[in-house]
Amino acid sequence: MHVQDSHWSPASALAAGGMTMSAAGSGRDTSRTTPLRVDAQRNLEHVLRAAREVFGELGYGAPMEDVARRARVGVGTVYRRFPSKDVLVRRIAEEETSRLTDQARAALGQEDEPWSALSRFLRTSVASGAGRLLPPQVLRVSVEDGASGPRVPQQRTQPGTTELRLVPDQPVAVASVPAVGAEDDAGTSALLEVVGQLVDRARAAGELRADVSVSDVLLVIATAAPSLPDAAQQAAASARLLDILLEGLRSRPA
Repeated sequence: MHVQDSHWSPASALAAGGMTMSAAGSGRDTSRTTPLRVDAQRNLEHVLRAAREVFGELGYGAPMEDVARRARVGVGTVYRRFPSKDVLVRRIAEEETSRLTDQARAALGQEDEPWSALSRFLRTSVASGAGRLLPPQVLRVSVEDGASGPRVPQQRTQPGTTELRLVPDQPVAVASVPAVGAEDDAGTSALLEVVGQLVDRARAAGELRADVSVSDVLLVIATAAPSLPDAAQQAAASARLLDILLEGLRSRPA
């Protein structure tokens, strides 16, 4: 997982790619937006796909020129859809957070057995490459016991243990982390809440180690997603590493 220097702000959400201007002052219904032309829509899809690939391989610090090159469009085309790199990064991060949340909800709803639900979520997320695109604020952690303002919901640990907590607006050594806006907090909170349910169920069933937190689970997703040049080797390495990490998460009889 590479998290590099990119800075977004809440205001940049107003310019998020994929949106068009309403027909104000023209006598038309301003609640509707003008659909993109076919070629413009195709270019947008190419840019988004290229951004996911480039950021997944190089981190969010990768330049816009790399995205344009991968999408086979001019960099001006990228900037027409996304006025700044901040806007593009936010779009990709929000989509990834939403996708992870959907995967967690699907695991909760379709698996009755708690460990199966948790492991299904982890396997689906790792296979999709989610760990390489997790938003920086999701992986912002502190290992300080009793850290203030924990963002991980419903975390219960045994007395005397040190819990790994997600905390807001704390600097980390590995990256310059962007500011977090209200929209980011809402998406992140939804993800943490549903993953918290998976963790609580598995722990209550006695199948998950008592000291494992939601942040541990999210770090597993990031750790088990190495970026390798060969797709087959990458898939095999991810699957093997996830098997090892799952064994480490599971509780053992006393």
